[in-house]
Amino acid sequence: MSRKRPQVDAARLALMLTELRLPTMKAVWPEFTDRADQEGWPAAHTLAALTEQELVDRARRRIERHLTEAQLPPGKTLANFDFDAVPMISKAQVMALSAGDRWLDEGANLILFGPPGGGKSHLAAAMGLALVENGFRVLYTRTTDLVQRLQVARRELTLETAIQKLNKYHLLILGDLSYVTKDQAETSVLFELIATRYEQRSMLITANQPFGEWGKIFPDPAMTLAAVDRLVHHATIFELNVDSYRRRTAMEKQRGPGRPASRATIKTTKDVSLSDN
Repeated sequence: MSRKRPQVDAARLALMLTELRLPTMKAVWPEFTDRADQEGWPAAHTLAALTEQELVDRARRRIERHLTEAQLPPGKTLANFDFDAVPMISKAQVMALSAGDRWLDEGANLILFGPPGGGKSHLAAAMGLALVENGFRVLYTRTTDLVQRLQVARRELTLETAIQKLNKYHLLILGDLSYVTKDQAETSVLFELIATRYEQRSMLITANQPFGEWGKIFPDPAMTLAAVDRLVHHATIFELNVDSYRRRTAMEKQRGPGRPASRATIKTTKDVSLSDN
């Protein structure tokens, strides 16, 4: 004679799971326990299955939250980035960096140089997306936008707090650094950000101008040298020396629909799948 299963107060169990902050277990336990009864699962197996489902859903919800806060531009992934168009960039190295781990733990940096439209923003956003999916926290922002927010914080005497709040992000992606104006107020808060994150938290920076032109960004030569020194001390540098995707697309349109596109018609031209912002 089989033992009769004791009745469970479903409402009370739901309240307890809510109190324990186990929303997935609260939602699926009736289905799992019915299956356990039908298939004769041991109690430990049932508990393990419920716990595993909770952990899977918790990880999914965490990634969704981090994707929302990352503010990454949509549609920029490593899968749709044309590595063949930028042969100077190692796909294997990009994939390794996108896994995170050691370089983020060490507060190392990544710097992408190249002309406008060369794919820097796409690659930066795609790597940011991959890192979020691998469990890291990322923030993507235009440098000018962040600098303006930090200037407001300085006027309100909360700059240190504002910069410290950014430390929750394993990686801070600053787009279009070259567009910061050569203004003492702007560049001083940018330098404070760089100095604070040095060897503590990582930065990914995209810039149209090489280091030799950064004197156009920082008004003080000493500040320029100090900023560059901190950024490159532990850095991987990619140079996307390719023709603009936007220009190549325009030239292809001019050829007309009856003429097939050919990269060979443009000297040293390499296109990327999506352009920079």
